[in-house]
Amino acid sequence: MTRLQTIFFFLVFACNIHLQAQDDFYSLDSVQEIRISFHEENWKYLLDSLFLNTGDEGRLIGNATINGISFNNVGVRYKGFSSWNSGEIKNPLNIDLDYTLSDQNYKGHTKLKLSNVIHDPSFVREVLSYEIARKYMPASRANFAAVFINNAYIGLYTNVEAVDKKFVEAHFLSSANSFFKGEQETLQFPFGQNANLAYTHGDDSSGYMPYYKLESEYGWNDMFHLIKVLNNNTDSLNSILNIDRTLWMHAFNYTLLNLDSYIGYAQNYYLLRDNAGRFNPILWDLNMSFGSFRSSDGSSHFLGLTIPELKILDPLQHLDFSISPRPLMSKLFANETFRRMYLAHIRTIVEENIGNNLYFDRAIAIQAVIKDYVATDTNKFYSYNDFLNNTTSTVGGSGQMIEYPGLKDLMEARAGFLKSYAGYNGAPVITSVTHNKEMPEKGEDFWITARISEASDILLFYRTKNDAAFESTPMFDDGLHNDGVAGDSRYGAGISASGNIIHYYLYAENKDAGIFAPERAGYEFFTIYPAISAGVLAINEVKVASEENADQLLLPSGWIELYNKSDEMLNLRGCYLVSDHNPGNAFAFPDTIINPHEYMLLCSDGSISAHMFNTGYVLSAPGGNVVLYNGSDKPIDSISYSTQVVSKSIGRYPNGYGSFMYMIPTAFKQNLPGMTPETGFLLFPNPARTVINLEYTKINTLYNIEIHDITGRSIYAGSFAADDHTGLSTLRTLDISSLNNGLYFITITGENVNKSRKFIVY
Repeated sequence: MTRLQTIFFFLVFACNIHLQAQDDFYSLDSVQEIRISFHEENWKYLLDSLFLNTGDEGRLIGNATINGISFNNVGVRYKGFSSWNSGEIKNPLNIDLDYTLSDQNYKGHTKLKLSNVIHDPSFVREVLSYEIARKYMPASRANFAAVFINNAYIGLYTNVEAVDKKFVEAHFLSSANSFFKGEQETLQFPFGQNANLAYTHGDDSSGYMPYYKLESEYGWNDMFHLIKVLNNNTDSLNSILNIDRTLWMHAFNYTLLNLDSYIGYAQNYYLLRDNAGRFNPILWDLNMSFGSFRSSDGSSHFLGLTIPELKILDPLQHLDFSISPRPLMSKLFANETFRRMYLAHIRTIVEENIGNNLYFDRAIAIQAVIKDYVATDTNKFYSYNDFLNNTTSTVGGSGQMIEYPGLKDLMEARAGFLKSYAGYNGAPVITSVTHNKEMPEKGEDFWITARISEASDILLFYRTKNDAAFESTPMFDDGLHNDGVAGDSRYGAGISASGNIIHYYLYAENKDAGIFAPERAGYEFFTIYPAISAGVLAINEVKVASEENADQLLLPSGWIELYNKSDEMLNLRGCYLVSDHNPGNAFAFPDTIINPHEYMLLCSDGSISAHMFNTGYVLSAPGGNVVLYNGSDKPIDSISYSTQVVSKSIGRYPNGYGSFMYMIPTAFKQNLPGMTPETGFLLFPNPARTVINLEYTKINTLYNIEIHDITGRSIYAGSFAADDHTGLSTLRTLDISSLNNGLYFITITGENVNKSRKFIVY
């Protein structure tokens, strides 16, 4: 079939089933308000005692109010190591909203991590560091919260998103894999092993349990295997460690001088095993970044650093000496390509954040949002003048207050040092990255090319699933790889469109330096959307606008729901929809994305939701056909519909896969059958409050409907003539507003009919 040329559409919106109010709980545009109340007047003493005696396990029960929304019986405890002090009013807090009530959450968040800003006169180190980190790797969102306990203002805290099940599900598409925190039972410094991933505690995973905290249900064998391979067989490391993500973590820590990390005492990070079987490091506890922590660099300055030493700290120092092993750095840095990749990441962080002064502009902007809260925080650890001055100048150095380097003074010197470091300059130049097939067919081979100068080695990294590891293949300038003429600085490599999506990036190096394209790779990458094939995108549900249901105003006009059955984003560009009721028109999709396992609505008049495409035509009774094609004129899916039932749609059950049947219309939602297959009897809503709806197979004889309470007493009885209306089922509504709360039974009886269901009134 040739593609029709006439295209009608009026408005374009992205749609999906998870459309929700924006989660602004970690927005840096405003300060959150968190109020905690305890019945106990000695709550401070109790929290101190719980923290000292039970650590992470003990919590004091209280109530919390977050931005005006109340939560009962939450669990509250102190947290931290160097940031907690007995006797302090403003100690860091950990709040479990679901501690006693399992479904209790604020905008999906169940755990609140509140830091007391004890090591940062500027107040911006932690939130600014997380903001920078999120450009290059999965990292927590962070902002500020004004905290009150029993109506007393305790102070301004940083509010950091927990690295929990919700976080890893969002960033890694699974929360069931091995998950650890690099956090030892007892911190040993400066000579201790801590969570350094060294192979120094024997040949069994039990020897390593005191040094890592298991966050998943299982995983010790996976962790032990990582440690063995990291220390003894680095040639196989890529299969069990996301090396690029690890290099980004090190680049971040050394550029922003975040030494209270794997660098200093080998702690404050997570390790999550992804769906490809590789561990991924995740940053944590950035409150002492920008040189606030100087107690150790884990190397030659193991007893501490001065601010001048900090400015020129060698990013490859652990190649020469570590006070205790740091294999996660030394083993990777020993590889020349990994070393160049690492320094390329440092260059990207410097150029995008430090060299252009963006970090400082953001620090000033953040301070403008919080300055009034800081001014009235009588429990803060530094003066208001320290708060203002620490963005530019060193403060402290007298009494018990150590020196905290000024952000601008520190980072200007740091950037200057790194820009002159060997491996920072002299990288190849990559331009004109392209592919020769915009939307290749699945299984089709195609080429990726780029202009690259001053390079000795070029690699193409690619994957065909969102959660797969990137594979690599060399690129060539030999005239044989769709690269033009040999020696013209145009390089090419061929791959196959084996999945529903293709991600790729490039890396080039010479003896001096390396470079990525895009430079934030592999957290950012180029994307190709192959042509959508049959079985990937479903026509999931159809509501036909007939004269009958339009006149009765039971439902809006007609619509077609699409469902992405795959685990990848699909681009509908080039796809088009044809209805035999509109033979002269085809609805063609613009360049638009439908997310994994989400929905899109094609509607005639926009009457159901603003989040849809308007096709410009109406599906009509008594029946017809709709066909969805891809850009190569190949059919993706189709539906033939016939007799319509009032208040019903026609949809697939199970959702996205099964046969079409009549059902309750569920635009943007998972499909449910209109009649329970076993009984032909549907009761909704259940539980109910004021009315109950009965839907049942059309009955051709006189029949009765009765409601009984749990004792068998008759509450309602009605007799009905045979159903002679058009359609396959009957929908009847009963008023139950006079019934007391409780369990009831409803029964339909008649010739060859005897059906019963339970329902609850609340």
